[in-house]
Amino acid sequence: MSFKKEIKGFKDKRDNLIDRELIKKQHKKGKLTARERLNLLLDKDSFIETNAFAELTDNNFDLQNKKVAGDGVITGYGTISKRPVYVYAQDFSVMGGSMGEVHTRKIANIISSALKTGCPVIGLLDSGGARIQEGIGGLGGGGEIFLNNTMASGVIPQLSVIMGPCAGIAVYSPALTDFVFMVDKISNMFITGPDVIKTVTGETIDFEGLGGASIHNQKSGVAHFFTNSEKECINTIKKLISYIPQNNLENPPSINTGDNPDRVNNNLADIVPDDPKKAYDVKEVINEVFDKNSFFEVHEYYAQNAVVGFARLNNNTIGIVANQPKILAGCLDINSSDKIARFVRFCDCFNIPLINLVDVTGYLPGTEQEHGGIIRHGAKILYAYSEATVPKISLVMRKAYGGAYIALVSKDMGFDKVIAWPISEIAVMGAEQAVNIIFRNEINGKNGEKIKKERIKEFSEKFLNPYEAAKRGKVDVIIEPKETRKTLIKCLDILTNKRERRPSKKHGTIPL
Repeated sequence: MSFKKEIKGFKDKRDNLIDRELIKKQHKKGKLTARERLNLLLDKDSFIETNAFAELTDNNFDLQNKKVAGDGVITGYGTISKRPVYVYAQDFSVMGGSMGEVHTRKIANIISSALKTGCPVIGLLDSGGARIQEGIGGLGGGGEIFLNNTMASGVIPQLSVIMGPCAGIAVYSPALTDFVFMVDKISNMFITGPDVIKTVTGETIDFEGLGGASIHNQKSGVAHFFTNSEKECINTIKKLISYIPQNNLENPPSINTGDNPDRVNNNLADIVPDDPKKAYDVKEVINEVFDKNSFFEVHEYYAQNAVVGFARLNNNTIGIVANQPKILAGCLDINSSDKIARFVRFCDCFNIPLINLVDVTGYLPGTEQEHGGIIRHGAKILYAYSEATVPKISLVMRKAYGGAYIALVSKDMGFDKVIAWPISEIAVMGAEQAVNIIFRNEINGKNGEKIKKERIKEFSEKFLNPYEAAKRGKVDVIIEPKETRKTLIKCLDILTNKRERRPSKKHGTIPL
């Protein structure tokens, strides 16, 4: 028999063993098969499958009658827009995508191969979790996956795409990767399912309410991207790949957006009100300043008082961190602190400059925040920015007070360039709060309201303007809003070759 006939025979055997009824069920649920997903994700005819002949060796519980070549996961490599990537796709039609020893070792091997070659790795997950019939056989391979995820962290981008259930040991790998994608009404993630929860705690809940795409995008923050269909999800993956480098030794790709670097931002005066108490949508600022139609938001539905994402500035990828004044007045809280710190650390790992758009009164006060650990969570922002060595630029648009000023603006904490608009206020706190403390006795006496107004005006003129900060070297340049784009581009240009060393150490202890 010729080699070609052997290969054809193998493929026919593999395809015949796959339960056609299960494939039909996938389609009825709005789900694609593992190979259909790979065909959509990768460039045409670019996929090379590896370990296609691997099959389970365990015979417990009649498993020998369920053997399928590949053992329920397709692994290999291909290209996306001609850039090489490693991939694995779990096949739910093979024993529910369950993870046995061979299955898990295949995934661990593909992550290891991606690490050796400096390529991103993308996992398409669709699994009910550990294959119970194999006992602890699959758990060892699961441990190897988690180890390889950790070794690859910060070296190559790792993307996890939830295309169905993701339960038990299967969920820990996505949690160790850089970005998690989910599909509405299709994706589910949970450590223990509804039946176990009901048995242990008495709670009754369905799969969607427990760990659906909405839950993990809005409440838990486990997922970064919410999509309405698998095709939309795959297109979102391709878009993300266009912003990030292959590995930590490369720079992000530069793509010509056709936007004029000298474009003046006349619209900013209409977008951002002079009154510091009036809200606006910071995404309008982003769309006005950065290259047109280039903003790609991350964690869009989680901790919406902060906005993070990628954009292009003069064709180059940058990471944006912005306060959102229309949500909680843009205050920093527990969830937004985690969101910002995680994003900053990703950008620093992969040589993506950071630009902050700052309009913040401080950290959110209250017993709920204090008891929830705002001190610890808020410190994550301080740690992430202090540790980051990529170019860091901060633009103060209206307010930067107290600890939030230090976290997002302070040159003493390592920001390379600080820019401010003339209307910006940089201080320990707002004028009214400061006057209530400093002049407490005066304003509680006769003519208190009149005195309070006078003191607020006096304090504002003396302290709440960027010129005081500029005198002390805390602000590099004060510009009119219309000059924002041009100024940011010039700052980024001068920082392109920035080099900064850190003390030699095993690793720090981030306040987790």
